[in-house]
Amino acid sequence: MGTKSHPVWHFFLVLAFGGLCFALYGHTQTTASPIPELKAHITDEIGLLTLSQRQNLEKYLADYEQKTGNQIAVLLIDNTAPETIEQYSIRVADQWKLGRKGIDDGVLLIVAKNNPPGLRRLRIETGRGVQGVLTDIRSKQILQDIIAPYFRQNHFYDGLATGITAITATLDKETFPANEHTDRGKNSSSWFPLLIPILFFIFIILRSRSSRRLGKHGHWGTTGIILGGGMHDRFRDHDDFGPGGFSGGGGGFDGGGASGDW
Repeated sequence: MGTKSHPVWHFFLVLAFGGLCFALYGHTQTTASPIPELKAHITDEIGLLTLSQRQNLEKYLADYEQKTGNQIAVLLIDNTAPETIEQYSIRVADQWKLGRKGIDDGVLLIVAKNNPPGLRRLRIETGRGVQGVLTDIRSKQILQDIIAPYFRQNHFYDGLATGITAITATLDKETFPANEHTDRGKNSSSWFPLLIPILFFIFIILRSRSSRRLGKHGHWGTTGIILGGGMHDRFRDHDDFGPGGFSGGGGGFDGGGASGDW
């Protein structure tokens, strides 16, 4: 005659199994590599680049974003363990939200310098809006044929510089919506010079009236400062459209891109 299992034991077995799964899940979450805060186009967590090298790349990418609106960021880290570089990269992309919302023209280049071979060390993550031109195949070519040869010789800056140039050259083959900041600057710059003759005319009238009322030493100086200050502020407002900080624009990613090694 067989022995019947007591329902209470079933309950405890299920409870123990559930607790084990929860503990394993929690352990995975706590040991996952953290995602750095996005503060610049180049995030170097391991000191792979010198200050001047980082500044050169930062300026290039900032100017490119200013001109085109396309947002490219580079993340240099030690490793992504226990995740693969693909798993880590999509988490970064989802958090940073590179690219413009609705256009999804963001690109993320990740270097995990000390990842073991199975986790890969190079990754290009492409936003949904650039995948038509920066395809998975083209991303793979940039990683393996352009960046990797430099990295194998420990020429990391040269590899990044040529790789980034290849990415921007590829994106330039596609026509994306214009950058709003650039257009606004051009529009303002185009119509503001037309106001100068009007402002000058108003200035002459005010000076003439002031001279008649107050004599030779009227408020010339004060009026000149007001007009001069206004024009200075106007040009200063449109001198640089770069933001004070740096953040993603709300772009979306869906896992497109490629991974590689050196």
